[in-house]
Amino acid sequence: METPNSTGDRIAQYLKDGKRFDGRKPGEFREIFVETGVSKKAEGSARVRIGKTEVIVGVKMDVGAPYPDSPNKGNLMVTSELLPLSSSRFESGPPKFPAIELGRLVDRGIREGKFVDFKKLCIKEGEKVWTVFVDIYTINHDGNLLDAAAIGALVALKTAKIPKYDGETGKVIYGEYGDEMMPVSKEIPIVTTVHRIGDSILVDPTLEEEDISEARVTIGGSCEGKVFSMQKGDSGDLSIEEMHKILELSENVRKEVFSKIDKFFK
Repeated sequence: METPNSTGDRIAQYLKDGKRFDGRKPGEFREIFVETGVSKKAEGSARVRIGKTEVIVGVKMDVGAPYPDSPNKGNLMVTSELLPLSSSRFESGPPKFPAIELGRLVDRGIREGKFVDFKKLCIKEGEKVWTVFVDIYTINHDGNLLDAAAIGALVALKTAKIPKYDGETGKVIYGEYGDEMMPVSKEIPIVTTVHRIGDSILVDPTLEEEDISEARVTIGGSCEGKVFSMQKGDSGDLSIEEMHKILELSENVRKEVFSKIDKFFK
């Protein structure tokens, strides 16, 4: 069920006064909780909760042929499933646009931020490389699934182990691992999504706030201020002044988010 207009009007009015229903400031995230190793079958996994929003992300690996334009690099595939158990708004069946967009934006943050060193995933140039599958599953939807999924993907990749590979038979020995971990960068590409509601700019919206969002910008960047990726969503327009505010807020929030998850990247 969509948020009623009366509730949306109250949210917008609160935001004009710099307030939100849950007491947060416009630039403040909800509590972030991260747990690793939640799947025994995955090479790496993470459960992420932002407020009541919850996702599980798993990393699996397989050996296959490289793409023709990158014969010496491994492959990456990011998919998401918006499970009906997480929200009455989601239905079973083929992925719809929101699920496809979620996967693509997380994928873009990882690629453009150069978080994974794909050259180190090459087994034999032009013939065999590791393919990394990042699977996102929603457990509960209360807004901002995108940022939760992006955090989960980074942590799951960071903690992922590369399974043993038998070069003679060409088979991956699942469940057996050496000391080789996923080759990831020390520079962490944090993805944050900033929304505009009326004249207010805010982050980490609840589901009700997300429903009345007029425009959003998803930005992948480092804590040092670099921007790797950016994509606008929703139909509302944004002024140059608003974009400056969004970029500044995103940079500040990335530092806040990383401070809550940095223990997983040491």
